[in-house]
Formats: sequence, C-alpha cells, structure tokens
Amino acid sequence: MEPVAVAIDAMGGDHAPAVVVKGVMEFLSKNPDTHIYLVGKKREIRRELRRISRSAMDDRLRVVNAHEQISMREQLLSYWRKRERTSIQQALDLVRKGTAQAMVSAGNTGAVMALAKTSLGMLEGIGRPALATLIPTAKGKTMLMDVGANVDSRPRHLVEFALMGKVFMQTVHGVSNPRIALMSIGEEEGKGNELIKRTYAILKSMDINFVGNIEGREAYLGESDLIVTDGFTGNITLKVAEGVVDVMMNLIQGEVRSSLQSRLGVFFLKRSLRRLRRRLDYAEIGGALLLGVNGIVVIGHGCSNAKAVGSAIDLSVRMVRERVQERIAAEVRGMRNVLEELSYA
Repeated sequence: MEPVAVAIDAMGGDHAPAVVVKGVMEFLSKNPDTHIYLVGKKREIRRELRRISRSAMDDRLRVVNAHEQISMREQLLSYWRKRERTSIQQALDLVRKGTAQAMVSAGNTGAVMALAKTSLGMLEGIGRPALATLIPTAKGKTMLMDVGANVDSRPRHLVEFALMGKVFMQTVHGVSNPRIALMSIGEEEGKGNELIKRTYAILKSMDINFVGNIEGREAYLGESDLIVTDGFTGNITLKVAEGVVDVMMNLIQGEVRSSLQSRLGVFFLKRSLRRLRRRLDYAEIGGALLLGVNGIVVIGHGCSNAKAVGSAIDLSVRMVRERVQERIAAEVRGMRNVLEELSYA
C-alpha cells in the first residue's frame, strides 16, 4: 500500500501540543503506511516527543518549525499579517506544494477555513466550501452539512453540498445510493423559507436519491444518509445535539450515584453503557471535513483528545486512499448542465 503523508497542525486545540503529539504517535504505532509532518513550535513538539520517547518511528515523522500559532479565539485582522509564520498556514502549504496529501488541525476553525480557501483554492465548479460532519443516529451515522462554513447560502451552494456529501458517503462509507434530505421546518414540499423551497425543486429534478425535507427532530433517526442545510441552521443543529448528549450523560452519572440499587444496575449494564458512550463520542468521528477546497482538510474539535486526533488523521487518510477529491470533481463535471443553469444569486 502506498504511504500517505499528512500535515498536522501541532499547535491547534485547547490541549496542544501535548495531546496532538500523543495522538499522532498512537496513530503511527498502528498505521505503518502513514507519514506525518508535525508543524508547530519545534522546541515544544520535541519536548513532548521526548516525554513519549518512541524514537523508532522517527523515519515516519518530521517536525516542521512554525514560529507563530493562531489562538482559538483570534480574529482575522489579528492573525492575517502573521499568517505565513503560523502552524496552520505552513501545514496547508505542505498540501499545496504536494509534500503532504492532507492536513489536520484542531485549531481555530475560522482561521483554518479562511486560510485553506486562500491557500488551496476551490475545486473547479464549486463556489463555496462546506463543513461536513458525521452525526450519530439511531441506525448508525448520517452526514450533516454545512455546519458552519457559510451563514448565508444560495440554492446552488446547497446543491453543491449535496453532490459533495453524496460522493463522500459513497466512497468512504460505502453507501451505494445515499438518501439525501433537506433540513426544513416540515416534511411537505412547500414548507420552509425561499432558500429551502427553491433548493427542494432543484434537488427533486436531479438524478440523485433525494428523499425530501426532514425536520430537526428526525435528523437523528437515521432515515437519511446526508442532510443538507445552510451553515447557520446546521451549526445550531449540531451544537444543540452536543449539548443534549452532555446533559444526558451527566444525568445518567448523577442517577447512578444516587442509590445502591442504581449502582448495582449499572454493574450489569456496564457493557451496554460503554457501547452507548462510544456511539455518542465525538472522538470516534475525529472532526469535520472542509469539502470544496482543492485539498483534503479535516478540522477537529477544539477540545480534541489524543483519540480524536488519531480519528481525524484516519479520516484524512481514508479520504486520500478513496480519492475523494477526484471523485467530487468528476461528480461536479457530470452535473455541469444542471449547475450551469443555476446562478449564485
């Protein structure tokens, strides 16, 4: 198997570089066909590597020094002048030059998106990038996109999101004919704002497996493989779900400690609860995909642990091996006649 090279923003995330380095080393120990470029402040990275002390993997690991980092809350005007010296930009440059085939960062999402778009450019035929993530459902996992790259979208953008998400679910998750749904306030065709109504009509006319509108309460039932929406709605949908999961897990823990009977019950349910936690754990998914840019970019959660870092790297490697970028480009070319009739107005 051909090796895959991935550039990692070692300074990205709430617990970087420690958890990033740990996640990288754990991933390398199980994946001999991957090469890693750790980009960031060399002295700090080396210190973490010495702490782990796994010199046997040095031939698959390179440290690239970056003098600056972008903090999680830093705004565009603050980091733009120093961008060329930052770990995010230098990791993206490795992809742009062809040294690495994918980039992973758990850093500032807005900065990664902005710098990826300016550094890598867009795939031909795609107007805007979209953030896509897998969400747990009653029947497995469903892709939700956009979850924050675009606050305002046009029908053509949502159509492009549908095509990109369709290719990802086919190639990486083996869903031969993904069921594509459109997020709205009702299942009926006429429900929703002007954006949703216009997009519905276009998707319905296309040669795809469009299953119609889906309401927020149905998003997690697993009745679709891909849910398309604008970034404003998608981000709220995702964040509400994350909050509900956190509250539910805390409530369960509180009930478990409330009595001896509860603790005994949990003893017998331990395996089931473990499986449930795994299904709901963001670390199993790894991160969100920035689809549409001319390069593979995975953006992890800011509070990513080592397991989440490894999952994000694994996701990026699978995208490289399945040639997702090339297949998205081919899908867009195949729908050129439809897309050319749609403006971005």
